Amino acid sequence: MHFDLWRSTRLLFGCILIALFVLPPSLLAQTPTHVVSQADIHKELVSATQTRQKNLEIAKRLFSSDATQKAMESAQMNPAQVSAAVSTLSDAELAQLASRADKLQDDFAAGRLSERDLLFIVLGIAALILIIVAVR
Repeated sequence: MHFDLWRSTRLLFGCILIALFVLPPSLLAQTPTHVVSQADIHKELVSATQTRQKNLEIAKRLFSSDATQKAMESAQMNPAQVSAAVSTLSDAELAQLASRADKLQDDFAAGRLSERDLLFIVLGIAALILIIVAVR
């Protein structure tokens, strides 16, 4: 019995040594590699932040004109509250709002919308933003 234990131990030790010499060292000492590098993650975060900032500027520009401010006040909306609500929108909601704001500005500049139409649309968007934020 003592002989079988000694033989089993030698066999196990031999297998370990063979494995150490046969397997490439790079396989044994491989450090975990990430699928996405930290530099790529940083670039994506910076890009997302810049995109959000650009969309915020577009959305706030939509609500910043004097006519829009007066229209919101006459509709008993607080322009500061609308501006604060815009900042709380998700990235997707903000991107959609910025896209629509750009389209509205283009339509207004091309003469497809009157100033009155533009104000009604902006008031509707402002009301929608306040509702979205209130529901959360």
